[in-house]
Amino acid sequence: MSLLTTLLQQVDIEEKLKNAPDKGYEIGVFIGSMLPFVILVLLAYVIYRYNKKRMNKD
Repeated sequence: MSLLTTLLQQVDIEEKLKNAPDKGYEIGVFIGSMLPFVILVLLAYVIYRYNKKRMNKD
C-alpha cells in the first residue's frame, strides 16, 4: 500500500529548487529526479540484450 501511495505522490521540483539552500541541493534534486528513468532504461536494455542472445542460441 505504501508503494502505491509513493507512486501517486507528485513531486514539485520547481518548489524544491526555489527553496534550495545551495547549488549542491539543486544538483541532488536533478539527479534524484532523473535516476529512476535512467535505471528503467538500463533495465530495459539488459532485458533486450538477454533476450536477443537467447534467441540467437536457437
